[in-house]
Amino acid sequence: MTTEPKVTDLLIRQKCEAMIAYGYIALRQFPAFERHVLSAEMRISMWALMRLIVVCNKRHHKKTTMQDLDAELDLLRCQVRMAKSLGYLDFKKYEHWSKLNDEIGRMIGGWLKSITVTVGEVR
Repeated sequence: MTTEPKVTDLLIRQKCEAMIAYGYIALRQFPAFERHVLSAEMRISMWALMRLIVVCNKRHHKKTTMQDLDAELDLLRCQVRMAKSLGYLDFKKYEHWSKLNDEIGRMIGGWLKSITVTVGEVR
């Protein structure tokens, strides 16, 4: 069951939803003993990332929340790298997931830069 993205949804939110959907597919391949440890932590990070995107979109003062968003993405990147190095993710899944995370990271960077420029112009 696929739902079409709403026109009002942010592009970064759509990208994050796609990354979470792929993440869940990749996490199903983890061994049973890791599904409640590293896999669970990665799911928590993915949903925290989505939560922060929604919060950033709703808040007027976004800079600290954007920094939290950037830090959460960095944590997820570390977890994906760790899963690959432990042998729970094959190279193709790691590569694809990393590309999705990098795209979200570039979008966060642009968003943060636009907020910083806007704040600088107001003063």
